[in-house]
Amino acid sequence: MAKSMTEGKPLPLIVQFAVPLLIGNLLQQTYNIIDAAIVGQVLGADALASVGASSSVQFLVLGFCIGICTGFGVPIARSFGAGNHKEMRKDIFHAMVLAGIVAVLITSACALLCPTILHMLSTPEDIFDGAYQYLLVIFLGIPFTILYNLLSSILRSVGDSKTPFWFLAFATVLNILLDLFCILVLQWGCAGAAIATITAQAVSGILCLVYIRRKIPLLHLQKQEYVLEAERAKEMLFMGVPMGLQFSITAIGSMVMQSANNGLGSVYVSGFTAGMRIKQFMMCPFDALATGVSVFCSQNLGAGKIERVKKGIGQGVGIGVLYGTLAGLVLIFAGRTLSMLFVDASAVSVLDASAKYLRCMGYFFWSLGILNVCRMCVQGLGYSGRAIFSGLTEMIARIVVSLVFVPMFGFSAICFADQSAWMSACFYIVPMCLFCIKAIEKRLKENV
Repeated sequence: MAKSMTEGKPLPLIVQFAVPLLIGNLLQQTYNIIDAAIVGQVLGADALASVGASSSVQFLVLGFCIGICTGFGVPIARSFGAGNHKEMRKDIFHAMVLAGIVAVLITSACALLCPTILHMLSTPEDIFDGAYQYLLVIFLGIPFTILYNLLSSILRSVGDSKTPFWFLAFATVLNILLDLFCILVLQWGCAGAAIATITAQAVSGILCLVYIRRKIPLLHLQKQEYVLEAERAKEMLFMGVPMGLQFSITAIGSMVMQSANNGLGSVYVSGFTAGMRIKQFMMCPFDALATGVSVFCSQNLGAGKIERVKKGIGQGVGIGVLYGTLAGLVLIFAGRTLSMLFVDASAVSVLDASAKYLRCMGYFFWSLGILNVCRMCVQGLGYSGRAIFSGLTEMIARIVVSLVFVPMFGFSAICFADQSAWMSACFYIVPMCLFCIKAIEKRLKENV
């Protein structure tokens, strides 16, 4: 159900919006953890390494798809906040057309380049075949990823974060069941894990589509709205592409880092993969909170309520830092225990690597509360292009650590690559967020 966030206390509205997102993200990451646990415990450490060897390139490609869909939701949220539903539906039509084009282009390119990508990542030969099977299936499922993320972005833009959560929850349970069936019963190995993932993603997207058609007349396009407008398409791309690139640019640095780590051998690939799964799970609250604050800012910007925008950002950052501090303590003191979800206790060297990676990360985890909220708010306020530079800063930091310090310090440098990227990006995005707010204030005063 559509809901405006332009009235009422900011923090309760943001939390109310973010909680379903958080639970949905946790469910999805729970699946990822169970998926990795099944692969690692049933198929072995080499299979776990095969699944994890391409995680950075998956983040690059899928992150771009998710980012561009999220960016398409910004003009939709702004039109909804302003009460202009006709313009909102025009934005939705253009988002659908552009997302379809993106799906065809990216799926085709990635499927053809899959072997080349794995070679570029320095994937060890003993895990190459499994990594290829897994990654190819994931690439072929890109249209389903775009379908779900576009429709969920549209629903969230009009204040409905609960419906995408319920469909994601169902898909997560389905994902786990299919994972067990494909790996344990059909014995499809790494490819089975990927098939389960894209099948569940397709189901969640289709459920969103059916729900919108049956339950939300506000989002039903009228015949006269099926018209492509060059300027509107340009505006949608201006919002979507930079947000997609934000994810991708960050992922390029991660790819260089993963390539450097892959070169250290399969033990460190397995340890890194286990640590990454835990990191992604612990990052879910950051993502949900940042999305909630971003939608809040977009709607209130459309309504011209800049004071509410500032209050929402400040409270969002405070909650993010508090959570990051507590989560960091968990990573520091319980990282090794958590890693045993994926790796048998006998694989001591793998557990040591994963625990070290998580412990080092825990000291700086709080910085993500600042980075994620401020970056998403800059994007939600319509300055997606400026937010790209925070991703560029992250990319440069990871590349420098990977190319300069990994050859000198090995896996120890890998353990501090993410933190270097986060802190560097914070030094850019915080002043930029303040600058964007002041620019909007000035513009609103001139229009009075």
